[in-house]
Amino acid sequence: MPPPDAAGVPHPQRPRRADAQRNYDLVLAAAKEIFDEQGVSAPLDEIARRAGVGNATMYRHFPTRQELIIAVYADEVTELCALGESLLNEEPPGDALFSWLQAFITHVATKRELPLALTDDHQGRRANLTADWHRAMHSTAAALLVRARQSADVRADLDVSDLLALAHGAALTGADAAQIERLLGLIRSGAEPR
Repeated sequence: MPPPDAAGVPHPQRPRRADAQRNYDLVLAAAKEIFDEQGVSAPLDEIARRAGVGNATMYRHFPTRQELIIAVYADEVTELCALGESLLNEEPPGDALFSWLQAFITHVATKRELPLALTDDHQGRRANLTADWHRAMHSTAAALLVRARQSADVRADLDVSDLLALAHGAALTGADAAQIERLLGLIRSGAEPR
C-alpha cells in the first residue's frame, strides 16, 4: 500500500523498488505489533529492530513518529473499510452489518490511542485526518446498513450515526470480549424491526 498523503489517504507515487517496498511493509507491520503491545510511545529503535532493518531505513520511510503513527492508523482504517466492502456480498445483510460493527468496536477499543497521539498543527492536520478516517468508516457502515434495511434485517428508521455512536460507546467501556459481545447483542436487538 502506498504511504498516506497529508490527509492520511494513500496516494499514488512512483513505484518503489521491491526491496524498498518490502522494508516499508516490514516497518509498518512491526510498528503495528509494537504499538499494540507497548503503545505509541514505544521506542522506534525497537520497531526497526523487529522489522529487521536499520534505523536509517526506517527513517527514510517514516521521518517522524507522527508519520509512522499516521501510516499505521491509515492502514488500520483501510483494513476495516476493506472488511466492510467484502461483507457487502455476505448473506444475510444483518449478519454482515453486525459482523462489521463487531470489528469496528474492536478497532475503536484497541486503536483509539493512535489518532489521539497525533499532535495538531496550525493547519489542523490531526482534525483533517480524523475527519477523513471517520468519513471512511461512516461510509462503510452506511453501505452495510442500507443493505440490511433493504432486506428488512434492521429497522427502517435506523440511522447510521446513531448506530455508530452506540457501537463507539460499547468500545469505550473497556469491557472484555464477552461483555462487548453482549453489548453488541443489545444493540442488535434494539435495531431489529418492530
